[in-house]
Amino acid sequence: MKSIYNKAIVAASMLMACSGAMAQELNSAYYTEDYNFRHEMNPAYGNEQNYVSIPALGNINVGLHGNFGYQDVVLHNPMYGIEGGKKMTTFMNPYISASEALDGFSTGNNRIVGDVGVTLLSAGFKAFGGYNTITLSSKTSFGVSLPYELFEFAKNTGNKTYNIGDINVGAKSYVELGLGHSRQINDKLRVGAKLKFLLGVASADFLFKDVKADLASNDKWIISGTATADVSMKGFTYESETAEYNDPSKGEYEKINSANVDGAGIGGFGMAIDLGGVYKINDDWTVNAAVLDLGFINWSNDMQAVNRADKFEFSGFRDLSVKSDHGSTIDDQLDSYGDQITDFVNLRDNGDQGGRTTGIGATVNVGAEYNLPVYRKITFGALSSTRINGAYTWTEGRISANWTPLSWLDGGVNFAVNSFTTSMGWVLNIHPKGYNFFIGMDHVLGKNSKEGIPLSSNASLALGMSIAW
Repeated sequence: MKSIYNKAIVAASMLMACSGAMAQELNSAYYTEDYNFRHEMNPAYGNEQNYVSIPALGNINVGLHGNFGYQDVVLHNPMYGIEGGKKMTTFMNPYISASEALDGFSTGNNRIVGDVGVTLLSAGFKAFGGYNTITLSSKTSFGVSLPYELFEFAKNTGNKTYNIGDINVGAKSYVELGLGHSRQINDKLRVGAKLKFLLGVASADFLFKDVKADLASNDKWIISGTATADVSMKGFTYESETAEYNDPSKGEYEKINSANVDGAGIGGFGMAIDLGGVYKINDDWTVNAAVLDLGFINWSNDMQAVNRADKFEFSGFRDLSVKSDHGSTIDDQLDSYGDQITDFVNLRDNGDQGGRTTGIGATVNVGAEYNLPVYRKITFGALSSTRINGAYTWTEGRISANWTPLSWLDGGVNFAVNSFTTSMGWVLNIHPKGYNFFIGMDHVLGKNSKEGIPLSSNASLALGMSIAW
């Protein structure tokens, strides 16, 4: 690995809009009756069609949720064309006022959360008195939670004490094998469950707790707090280097400057379960509820790093431009930011602490659907989704209008309000006999930068293809 873990976690946090994507299951399709993958959002849902997904193309979800993004971190350089500098700069540029620089950040926690899911293979079929599913998927999730005071300190709005609070960054990746079954209990109630076997690939968590910055001199700060980084991944090790204290009388110390992965493989094993139910009140009204991903992964190792001391000296963050007229790349800028972050988090290798157990983030879905009596091809739906995942917990409410104009065509449009923003979504599901194709978004894409990076940290895209009969 080129960059060290503690460089990546916070450098990526401060410039998260430059990387990563978020995906969840396509909530826009929750009430699309012939959408093959409704069982991923509620295992009680069955399907009129049997299907086998196209390998690696059956169900791809990519997107992002957050309350800050690229456009809040990367701004136009007010001195461009005057001093011949770069066109784009960061919010830390001294020529940008503090009020303008910090305007895009929430005064609470600034968060970005995401999941990337790729269905490697999936099948659904009627048998055993109900509907059955077998799914093999690759899933990756990440989250970052940064207090407003961290950006205020990076901007250095004044010579004062900054009570920054807690900094959280985490990511995990695993492969999931799911076996599901749903069945009709009576003419009103349908229930379902799914058992999942989890093969852990990697998990990384960073917590810098109770962070505080006190001014020591004009260009030095005393940083206090407890930092811990835990990485569970087969073959992962930290690499350290010897550095000298600013005060020569203190001698030398070891600090992490890179990391290696020697080989690859399964780093952990776990299990999870999905439970769901659908209850038909009458011909017009149906209610539903599901709890997803109740489970854990037990990792075989825990490569831990901790800060060298509860208090240490830091020179402060310095502005770097993102786009250079002379060919410097964003990677170069991130490496430079990473060097500053290395000093800020101040980590040393604490060795392998043995195994550890982590959750995978549970989701609760509760909803209701109304079938228009005068035109049965249209339904209206309401869905509440809550992702329970510690510092990265979020909730969303979504209302939808769903239409089935033809026996082989359905879809809909919807509107959502969540912990980060409001959004419009849509889905189109084409399913003639022998084939199924769907595409949709829970959040319609907005403007992008010239580099193709979404200016907002909210984006979504899902699509997939299956053979159906």
